[in-house]
Amino acid sequence: MTVKLIASDMDHTLLTENGQLPPNFVPTIRQLYRRGILFAAASGRPMYTLRQMFPELANMMIYVSDNGATIAYQGQTLFKSLLPLVDYQRMIEFVNQIPGGIGVICGMDAAYVETQYQNYDAILRQFYTNIKYVPDLTQVRVEANKFTIYFPGKDSQKQYDAIFAPQFAADFSVTVAGVEWIDIMNQGINKGHAMNLLADHLHITPAAMMAFGDTYNDKEMLQTVKYSYLMGNASDEMAEYANYRADTNENYGVLKEIQKLL
Repeated sequence: MTVKLIASDMDHTLLTENGQLPPNFVPTIRQLYRRGILFAAASGRPMYTLRQMFPELANMMIYVSDNGATIAYQGQTLFKSLLPLVDYQRMIEFVNQIPGGIGVICGMDAAYVETQYQNYDAILRQFYTNIKYVPDLTQVRVEANKFTIYFPGKDSQKQYDAIFAPQFAADFSVTVAGVEWIDIMNQGINKGHAMNLLADHLHITPAAMMAFGDTYNDKEMLQTVKYSYLMGNASDEMAEYANYRADTNENYGVLKEIQKLL
């Protein structure tokens, strides 16, 4: 097995359900780096949150944020796909008419949420470490690479099937990022696209890549790389997209497979 890049989703994959990294994660990534194997955090989370999660590994890790809408390595932005202002404003107006969903503009420096939803701050801040509350989201004019809808009712799949895929999937990349989230990026943006970009940048092939994921925003990444692992805690519907199965996130499945490789 020749592996040059290992990519992992964060939530319900690398992280435990309490949001903790596996024990000995940092020394393991350093060991990979010394062996010429790069690690990529491939997440729906924004760049500023990912950077804050791994301060000791800043120059050893690749950050694939917002489902591949922005990619950075060693302080350099390798790729960025911004949503046009007119598009995310249309999304805001649409979400404001749908009961149960809370719109989040994913700016490059912060997440923008309407002040009326400030009572969800503790949940939102787990993923968006910098939040700016505004009275009216339609008045926000910022560089944004993703628009997210948060569903406190945890019915994102139902909302996706009935409402958001029919409305937006023809023109944008729309994905279920967990039971509470739907993410919308520019057409063609996903974690699989990110893996292909990294293959070109690093002069390797997807055949030398390993990846771990658990849900639909990981689907394209798992389909792209040769050594694709679905987490043991993932739903069975995801099984067709991966070649292998890892242990659960609670049992540190990602770290176990990396240690086998080492």
